[in-house]
Amino acid sequence: MTDITKLPEPGTIILAGATGELGFLIAGFILKRGGVVKALVRQESSNPRVSELRRIGAEIIEVDFADVDELTRACAGGTCFVSALSGLRDVIVDMQMRLLNAAVAAGIPRFIPSDFSIDFTKLPDGSNRNLDLRREFGRKLNDAPIAATSILNGMFTDLLTGQAPVVLFKIKRVLYWGNADQPMDFTTMRDTADYTAAAALDPTTPRYLRIAGDVATIRDIQRAASEATGEKFGTLRPGGLDFLGTMIKITRTLSPQNDEVFPPWQGMQYLHNMLSGKPKMSPLDNDRFADIRWTRIREVLAAR
Repeated sequence: MTDITKLPEPGTIILAGATGELGFLIAGFILKRGGVVKALVRQESSNPRVSELRRIGAEIIEVDFADVDELTRACAGGTCFVSALSGLRDVIVDMQMRLLNAAVAAGIPRFIPSDFSIDFTKLPDGSNRNLDLRREFGRKLNDAPIAATSILNGMFTDLLTGQAPVVLFKIKRVLYWGNADQPMDFTTMRDTADYTAAAALDPTTPRYLRIAGDVATIRDIQRAASEATGEKFGTLRPGGLDFLGTMIKITRTLSPQNDEVFPPWQGMQYLHNMLSGKPKMSPLDNDRFADIRWTRIREVLAAR
């Protein structure tokens, strides 16, 4: 466990993706922990979070994300580069490569990529498109002359309140395929951001940090939903993981939406991965920063 009171003086964090939900939270926690945030944003961005970032104390640097020389100048003086970008190949591989090259050229010693997911290091190629892209960039990052740290947090617990079709509040069921007793990793976006901020300010982090605000099976989620709502929830199992795999193939064929980051079949892939147990993380690095209080699934469901 790292004692944050004994860390070196906080440095200057160069942050890409600060106008996104996760990136904005990361910026806030870095500032709260005493660090300096230089947020890279698109030139003449109209995103309302730009003014919010200025209000909380971040420095805004408008850049052309296609210009490595400009990005390199923007990275000057940084002690860690954090990417919280979201996208497909043009972002996760191509844009992050430009940011990586700029960080190296500027002499930034550390780089935290936009991974923030289940443990894709344990998954085979082809099992999840979005995670394949992260693994591809990770290989390039490993070859770069810079220290890297990927933060893996499982699924964002927040998604259980609607975006991930697992807790079906209207019919009071928890939907799953396969084994209802398979443990899975969940972390709220807020807790992930807080941990990322602490990691960005800690020069001693390893290549991977694995965290889970809650480890739960489908039956655990069922109990959490019942406790959070005061109503009895049951489970709903349409079939095994092979059946879910067939559904993914059919959905992707009928509605490919390949230019979207999270089409329905992508979310189904993610759930298939988690329910398979392959990306289950162990050991966890939750205790590295002792001041973080982890949010449980029941708390998230109760606050929806």
